[in-house]
Amino acid sequence: MSNMVTENKGDAKTYQHIFFDLDHTIWDFDRNAEETLQELYITHKLKDLGLPVADVFIETYTRNNHQLWADYHVGKINKQQLRETRFKKTFVDLGVDPEVMPQTFEDDYVQLCPTKTNLFPHAHETLEYLRSKYTLHLITNGFKEATELKTAGTNIAGYFQNIIISELVGVNKPDKAIFEHAVTLAGCTKHSCLMVGDSIEADIRGALAYGMDAIYFNPHNAEKPADVPKQINSLRELVDLL
Repeated sequence: MSNMVTENKGDAKTYQHIFFDLDHTIWDFDRNAEETLQELYITHKLKDLGLPVADVFIETYTRNNHQLWADYHVGKINKQQLRETRFKKTFVDLGVDPEVMPQTFEDDYVQLCPTKTNLFPHAHETLEYLRSKYTLHLITNGFKEATELKTAGTNIAGYFQNIIISELVGVNKPDKAIFEHAVTLAGCTKHSCLMVGDSIEADIRGALAYGMDAIYFNPHNAEKPADVPKQINSLRELVDLL
């Protein structure tokens, strides 16, 4: 059951613009990454490096990648550091000698993963419904080339009036400047906007600090912090809410 705070549709219709995050909100990052890593585990023969099962490698990578992205959101590391570190740290954590690490693993991952097309359930029908009533936009802390591949390959780019990529703007969520940029680009006021995303720090607290309403997308039913006003567990709940 959802813990979403309910409000009637009459209230919700004061919104004119809805901003979505991409990774972990519409594009199922973890599922797509797992598919990619299962393939790379075989092509790079990681079993021969002392990694007997792919699952442990994937779990370790996922943990490291989530932490590095959290650091990237708040400016502790840059794009290059994120990409140089996530697999190197994963191999080291699992006891693989740095001398025998596959040198092209990161590049192969970056080329393959964004071509995966798994979205969260009900993504297309929810976006189709919402764009008939609101103007939709994306705000992502992802990188330009990957974002373009993901939105094109899944046929979601057409739902959005603007696709705002932090790498091009020069500032990441949760910085107020990227929300200000997005609102200016949309030609509206922040009071007519709603942010939907999975990251409490980047999407929810970032939007709320700027003065924009926000809904926390929480498909895994993690514990909701007290300062997060609304959450949904499935994208289709937005149809009922909005």
